[in-house]
Amino acid sequence: MKHTEPCKEFSMVKWRMRRRRTACSGGGSTGGRSVRMKIKRLQKLIPGGKLMQPDRLFLRTADYILHLRLQLNLLQALSKIYQPSI
Repeated sequence: MKHTEPCKEFSMVKWRMRRRRTACSGGGSTGGRSVRMKIKRLQKLIPGGKLMQPDRLFLRTADYILHLRLQLNLLQALSKIYQPSI
Protein backbone atom coordinates (compact mmCIF):
# COMPACT_ATOMS: atom_id res chain seq x y z
CA MET A 1 0.00 0.00 0.00
CA LYS A 2 1.35 3.37 -1.01
CA HIS A 3 1.67 6.00 1.71
CA THR A 4 0.20 9.40 0.83
CA GLU A 5 0.67 12.68 2.58
CA PRO A 6 -1.99 13.55 5.18
CA CYS A 7 -3.03 16.75 3.41
CA LYS A 8 -3.67 14.85 0.17
CA GLU A 9 -5.87 12.37 2.05
CA PHE A 10 -7.75 15.25 3.68
CA SER A 11 -8.12 16.92 0.31
CA MET A 12 -9.65 13.77 -1.18
CA VAL A 13 -12.13 13.49 1.71
CA LYS A 14 -13.07 17.13 1.28
CA TRP A 15 -13.50 16.62 -2.48
CA ARG A 16 -15.73 13.59 -1.96
CA MET A 17 -17.89 15.55 0.50
CA ARG A 18 -18.18 18.44 -1.93
CA ARG A 19 -19.14 16.12 -4.81
CA ARG A 20 -21.77 14.43 -2.68
CA ARG A 21 -23.21 17.74 -1.54
CA THR A 22 -23.45 19.18 -5.07
CA ALA A 23 -24.87 15.97 -6.49
CA CYS A 24 -27.67 16.03 -3.90
CA SER A 25 -28.51 19.70 -4.33
CA GLY A 26 -30.71 18.98 -7.31
CA GLY A 27 -29.30 21.28 -9.98
CA GLY A 28 -31.93 22.98 -12.11
CA SER A 29 -31.86 26.73 -12.65
CA THR A 30 -30.03 27.40 -9.38
CA GLY A 31 -27.10 25.31 -10.62
CA GLY A 32 -26.34 27.79 -13.37
CA ARG A 33 -26.57 30.69 -10.95
CA SER A 34 -24.16 28.92 -8.60
CA VAL A 35 -21.64 28.43 -11.41
CA ARG A 36 -21.91 32.08 -12.41
CA MET A 37 -21.34 33.15 -8.82
CA LYS A 38 -18.26 30.95 -8.58
CA ILE A 39 -16.89 32.37 -11.82
CA LYS A 40 -17.44 35.91 -10.53
CA ARG A 41 -15.61 35.02 -7.31
CA LEU A 42 -12.74 33.48 -9.30
CA GLN A 43 -12.55 36.59 -11.50
CA LYS A 44 -11.96 38.66 -8.35
CA LEU A 45 -9.17 36.37 -7.14
CA ILE A 46 -7.14 36.18 -10.35
CA PRO A 47 -5.23 39.32 -11.37
CA GLY A 48 -6.85 40.71 -14.54
CA GLY A 49 -9.61 38.10 -14.29
CA LYS A 50 -12.51 40.55 -14.27
CA LEU A 51 -12.09 41.18 -17.99
CA MET A 52 -11.74 37.50 -19.00
CA GLN A 53 -14.23 35.06 -20.42
CA PRO A 54 -14.57 31.81 -18.40
CA ASP A 55 -12.52 29.65 -20.79
CA ARG A 56 -9.57 32.08 -20.69
CA LEU A 57 -10.11 32.58 -16.96
CA PHE A 58 -9.65 28.86 -16.27
CA LEU A 59 -6.40 28.80 -18.27
CA ARG A 60 -5.16 31.90 -16.47
CA THR A 61 -6.11 30.35 -13.12
CA ALA A 62 -4.02 27.27 -13.88
CA ASP A 63 -1.08 29.50 -14.85
CA TYR A 64 -1.54 31.57 -11.70
CA ILE A 65 -1.55 28.48 -9.47
CA LEU A 66 1.64 27.26 -11.13
CA HIS A 67 3.21 30.69 -10.65
CA LEU A 68 2.29 30.72 -6.95
CA ARG A 69 3.71 27.21 -6.47
CA LEU A 70 6.97 28.24 -8.11
CA GLN A 71 7.17 31.29 -5.84
CA LEU A 72 6.55 29.09 -2.82
CA ASN A 73 9.25 26.63 -3.87
CA LEU A 74 11.70 29.47 -4.41
CA LEU A 75 10.97 31.04 -1.03
CA GLN A 76 11.30 27.66 0.71
CA ALA A 77 14.66 27.06 -0.96
CA LEU A 78 15.88 30.53 0.00
CA SER A 79 14.76 30.08 3.60
CA LYS A 80 16.73 26.82 3.79
CA ILE A 81 19.83 28.56 2.46
CA TYR A 82 19.60 31.53 4.81
CA GLN A 83 18.53 29.73 7.99
CA PRO A 84 20.76 30.75 10.86
CA SER A 85 22.99 27.91 11.95
CA ILE A 86 22.70 27.18 15.65
